[in-house]
Amino acid sequence: MAAPKSNTGVRGSAGRRVRTPGKSAFSATALFIGPDRTMPKGTAGFRLKVPDSASKVLISSPKRMEVLLQGYGDAITRSRTAGCLVSFRVYVDPEGETRVTPVEDAVAPVVEEATAPDHELQVALAAARTRGRLHAAEILCGGDMLSADAFAKLLGTTRVTVNAKRQSGQILGLDGAKRGFRFPVWQLDADGKPFADLAVLHERLGGPWAVYRFLVQPHGELGGLTGREALERGKAKAALDAAESVGRDFR
Repeated sequence: MAAPKSNTGVRGSAGRRVRTPGKSAFSATALFIGPDRTMPKGTAGFRLKVPDSASKVLISSPKRMEVLLQGYGDAITRSRTAGCLVSFRVYVDPEGETRVTPVEDAVAPVVEEATAPDHELQVALAAARTRGRLHAAEILCGGDMLSADAFAKLLGTTRVTVNAKRQSGQILGLDGAKRGFRFPVWQLDADGKPFADLAVLHERLGGPWAVYRFLVQPHGELGGLTGREALERGKAKAALDAAESVGRDFR
């Protein structure tokens, strides 16, 4: 390899591989020349544009490029022979010394063929989703469900405040899709304020519908009371403990 007078550009030249008895195959010499220099007559080559800093480093130590090119060439040969991806690593220390690890075949991940659910299962799942949507619609259309505006009026506040408290879990609001959010009127305590522990219930149960189900369904841990009834009777700690148990079962 020859160092050029100008190192702002790099060109490489490659020839046929030559094999001699008792020796490994060697590639033809690679030349590093500046952009104002021409390739030796009769040689085929290619041009690479690299930053000046990289050009200086590469030209200052041809051995580094020899190691890199050898590793890259071995990888190409191995990949073509094995018919799969291969890899090798290049380690460079602060002084620019280079070490290349041997080429390794890539281990392809095992992809199991996905089997589509049978027709009966698909029908059953679709029917269950439809029932769920219908049941939710029935709940949201109930007389105990108020719009954001109506609920805000009941609390003596604004729609913006109601939605902000819903997002933080301080108020229970159920998504009614086209109809917007609906707010159960019974989530208010004796003082006309939302149950103080609603935010904790949202945290432990994971979402509005889970909180709704907890509040309307009876629980053995609460002696058959619903979550709502427990809160109304001042059994907040027991209700929160029961919610923790329910949330843990579904994690």
